[in-house]
Amino acid sequence: MKKTLILIGIVSLAFVQCGKDSDPFLIKNGSIGNLTSEMKVKQIDSIFAADSIVKINSSPNALETQGEVEIYEKGGKKLLLLSPKDEADPNSTITDILVFDPRYKTEKGLNSASKFKDFKANHAVANVQRILRGVMVFLKDSDIYLTIDEQYLPAELRNDPDAKIEASQIPDDAPIKYFRIGWEPAAQ
Repeated sequence: MKKTLILIGIVSLAFVQCGKDSDPFLIKNGSIGNLTSEMKVKQIDSIFAADSIVKINSSPNALETQGEVEIYEKGGKKLLLLSPKDEADPNSTITDILVFDPRYKTEKGLNSASKFKDFKANHAVANVQRILRGVMVFLKDSDIYLTIDEQYLPAELRNDPDAKIEASQIPDDAPIKYFRIGWEPAAQ
């Protein structure tokens, strides 16, 4: 009898622990909610079964999900834009995610509504790259990268497209224009 009670206790504890890890809005390296970097585009239908999936550039004759897709809550709120390595292949993995909903957050509470200073306080900046009308900021030891609109850069940097931009030159209160997650494509 004691062994049975101990076994039931261990199994119950395992279920409680599994429930804690299934936050549908938690961003970790290699996962966002229930979506992981190993999953294929054709699995999106089952992962986001409770949400609306809008195929952006899918072939009209495609039998399963392929190409870029937008994920919306049933109420119409846009959550994510998912981009695969190969848009024509439903077996392709997701390589880029654009996060729209601020409920998606990291274990440190960072989300699309966070300011640049919040990211800087929690991550080292690996690289800053100039892009048309802004900068992209890549974080060390993270799948996350950010876009900051050039209007939030100092005037001397906005007017010089060839200027090398350092993280220290980006104002702390700069809002995040695009909050993205990039995963290396899986070997196929």
